[in-house]
Amino acid sequence: MTGNAGLLGSGWGMVMRNKRYVFWFWLLNLTLAEFGTSAFRSQAHRILDHSLYSDRLVHGFDWSVFMQMLARPEFGPTRAATMPAVCFATLFVVATALFLPGVFLGYAANYRLPREDFFRACGRNLWRFIRLLIVAGIVMGMVAGILFGINAAIAGKAGESTSEFLPIALRLTGLAVIFLVMTTLRIWFDLAETDVVLNDQRAVRKSIVAAFRHTLRGLIRLLASYVLTTMVAAIIFVGGLWCWLHFVPSDGVIRAFLMGELTLLLLLIPRFWQRGVAVSYWQQKMLAPVVEVEPVFAQATVAQPTVPQPIVPQPILPQPIESEPVPVAATPEPPPPSDPSPNSDVK
Repeated sequence: MTGNAGLLGSGWGMVMRNKRYVFWFWLLNLTLAEFGTSAFRSQAHRILDHSLYSDRLVHGFDWSVFMQMLARPEFGPTRAATMPAVCFATLFVVATALFLPGVFLGYAANYRLPREDFFRACGRNLWRFIRLLIVAGIVMGMVAGILFGINAAIAGKAGESTSEFLPIALRLTGLAVIFLVMTTLRIWFDLAETDVVLNDQRAVRKSIVAAFRHTLRGLIRLLASYVLTTMVAAIIFVGGLWCWLHFVPSDGVIRAFLMGELTLLLLLIPRFWQRGVAVSYWQQKMLAPVVEVEPVFAQATVAQPTVPQPIVPQPILPQPIESEPVPVAATPEPPPPSDPSPNSDVK
């Protein structure tokens, strides 16, 4: 729990220091939503401005009236009303991929990131993020399709049993498992995005591999942090619906708009909180320590400067003269004594 509190606390601190990012993304979402819904709004005005049925949509929501409005020939093709919304939603995803590198860099900085550095990071990492989104879409799509297929097969097999509660329990359990697996995949690619930006990694595959390894290594801490922030988002969503039902009248268009936008603004905070958790984990576990190496010549000239020593003259001592050895004459050896002749005494 200490590790989770550290990740959550540091991530929350990053969000609080950079609240402007949440506001600007909310404003971008609101602007693109205005353009995306303009086609549907203009087509609905053609009918509702000249029909008494509009009262049943203004003072409440009547599903049958809404479907009749869509079926009228004056409304036009439904595709013409939905395609702008799809296009601008796709544009919001691209804009998110464009501006998220600056957000990651701002979270990692200990100071207010200048505007020039923010947009420089966005432009530098745009193609890298697009490649990451493509890989993430492929992986998440394949895993989600397999898991939902397995869940449907298990629930269908359980439906053949006599227990009425078993299929529901297995389906809910399968949905919980799918949620945990997809959250793990989100953690994986959030760490990859963080490493691409903060490590300035051109090879996206290296960041993907490193993020996968660290996701498995710190899965408990990261998954607990992401699940807690997701629970906060669920509480905000349920609270926004409850306030809408109890405090917004059916004809209060302005109040409904304000309540909806306030809920969307608050829902952006947990998502940015999760990105702060990813940056915090990267700084704690994935950041390589930098060791400053000082050159040898710098140590000799700066750290320990050499001081010239004074020259002390050495006295010249007289050297002894070596005399040549005098040759000694060889003394002659005495002659050997002559033996007396034995006949000398006889004479």
